[in-house]
Amino acid sequence: MKKIILFALSCVASQLLWAGNVVKSPDGRLALDFDVSDGRPLYTVSYDGVTMIASSPLGIETNMGDYTTGLKLSKMEERKVTDAYSLRNIKQSSVGYEASEAVAQLEKDGRHVLDIVFMVSNRDVAYRYDVFPRRDTRVCVVKREASAFVMPQGTTTFLCPQSKPMGGFARTSPSYETAYSTDEATGKNGWGEGYTFPCLFKVGDSGWVLLSETGVDGSYCASRLIGEADGSYHIGFPQQGENNGLGSVTPGIALPGHTPWRTITVGPTLHNIVETTVPFDLVQPKYKASQEYIYGKGSWSWIIGMDNSCNYDEQRRYIDFSAAMGYQSVLIDAFWDTKIGRERIAQLAAYGRERGVGLFLWYNSNGYWNDAPQTPIGKMDKAGERRKEMAWMKSAGIRGIKVDFFGGDKQQTMQLYEDILTDANDFGLLVIFHGCTLPRGWERMYPNYAASEAVLASENLHFSQDFCNNEARNACIHPFIRNTVGSMDFGGSALNKFYGADNQHGSRRMTSDVFALAVAVLFQSAVQHFALAPNNLDDAPAWAIDFMKSVPTTWDEVKFIDGYPGKYVILARRHGNQWYVVGVNAQEQTLSTTITLPMFEKGTAVKVYSDDAQLNGSVKTVKISKKQQLKVAIPKNGGLVITL
Repeated sequence: MKKIILFALSCVASQLLWAGNVVKSPDGRLALDFDVSDGRPLYTVSYDGVTMIASSPLGIETNMGDYTTGLKLSKMEERKVTDAYSLRNIKQSSVGYEASEAVAQLEKDGRHVLDIVFMVSNRDVAYRYDVFPRRDTRVCVVKREASAFVMPQGTTTFLCPQSKPMGGFARTSPSYETAYSTDEATGKNGWGEGYTFPCLFKVGDSGWVLLSETGVDGSYCASRLIGEADGSYHIGFPQQGENNGLGSVTPGIALPGHTPWRTITVGPTLHNIVETTVPFDLVQPKYKASQEYIYGKGSWSWIIGMDNSCNYDEQRRYIDFSAAMGYQSVLIDAFWDTKIGRERIAQLAAYGRERGVGLFLWYNSNGYWNDAPQTPIGKMDKAGERRKEMAWMKSAGIRGIKVDFFGGDKQQTMQLYEDILTDANDFGLLVIFHGCTLPRGWERMYPNYAASEAVLASENLHFSQDFCNNEARNACIHPFIRNTVGSMDFGGSALNKFYGADNQHGSRRMTSDVFALAVAVLFQSAVQHFALAPNNLDDAPAWAIDFMKSVPTTWDEVKFIDGYPGKYVILARRHGNQWYVVGVNAQEQTLSTTITLPMFEKGTAVKVYSDDAQLNGSVKTVKISKKQQLKVAIPKNGGLVITL
């Protein structure tokens, strides 16, 4: 495989990185102030001198000792850190990272017990804890983290509540599939169980803060955010009821060891939030890719035809459809093992290879953690069965897997994710997760990782007319929150009028065809299985089909242009030398605005896909003004696409 991770880390002794205990970003605008007061470590975060995170506690309690109180700062070591890396499967293919790093060494009872490592870049603050052995103790359990985020007065929230465990379909929750609330006051705690990462906050008129975590693997658990009545939020470990109540909610770590990074993205506007690469900046690959993996577009019969579409003839028809679209894959969903069988799946894979189309196969992750009956089951939860199944897939020429219905965020589940990814790489398989946790830097950590659902995705458009009614609102949320920290496997961009095999029955799509084109760019994932159907070759506008044939799934750059979570969004992505500017609108009134497009030279002729008030789409050619501006109008549920 060609090397795709270009790593150049230089650590140079820093001068004037911090004054006292203040660590500043390279441009000096973002600052972290650290102190130990009455034995308790505290920090604040400010941007251009304005407080964005008020004084908040730090520290961890372990079974070796409580490192939240009685601490003393012995010294702070500081340096400048730079890194350069390339990834094909995130929002920006080449990243140059520069940050100020400070390590606070903490003592208790005269003994060095804990380091807090801070990283401050021009748009992100991150911290983690480094824990050291105590005498002959080489392992410990982290009982709790004091890590908290105290939001200033007047902050409003954009949050996704954590669901209770063992609820929902076949007792599969939590699976990061709940609806976001927007523009709400602080002081709440979701449905009583906190919130799933990432979490977005608007700090009055001062700016925005996005909280998340990265670097979570099998050596720790994933976390959530617990809200308090006073407007503060703190790190919470998984709920006891997850994984059918089995397994510990507290993580264990080998010593010396460290916790995942807690990340704080800050900006006066939403540019820093949308464009951040912090989930990937702070992690490293855990293994080499066994081959150069093929990303790209694909089709997926289940979203329109459901379980009845899982048969040999229909999947062959979808292979033909993908080939006609120039797509790289077909995703075959649940029950393929009983409705098609492995022998005929191998035949489909061979037929697909002749047409330049690879197969992704769906699997149930389930062992003991929920009641989901979909098959294949019992193949991904045990190492022996998993590797045997993957060996068969390699022999049949399967390209990747989609693994569904995980049990929670406990450390043992994080280890299962890692085991599936590691084994799949041995057999040359890409991996998509569904019914799952948020990816936390996994695109860089695991070279064969493709994407995760971790959102209320397109299946809900099939199941619920209400979800169709709110499709535009949700599309105006994800680019600011869920999709900004990791690849999001949504499975959208339908061109059917109805979510049904005959395109006449089922829930009705309320958004326009231009909207469908826009979200193909708006939602970032290197592998995209769109909700298109073979009939769209005949019943969808030719300009829509032509666009969906050519739209990329990998990007070199992203630029936020305008928007507000839940209302509207306009952003641009670049693939090679080609820019795609897209927008969608969920507001009752038509969004009429003038946007500045510095990526297009003045006088450049661009192709504009737009909607009229009745959501009838059209395509026209216009020229960019001398000021590199363009007037646009997007009606409710409509879209906008601008490209050369």
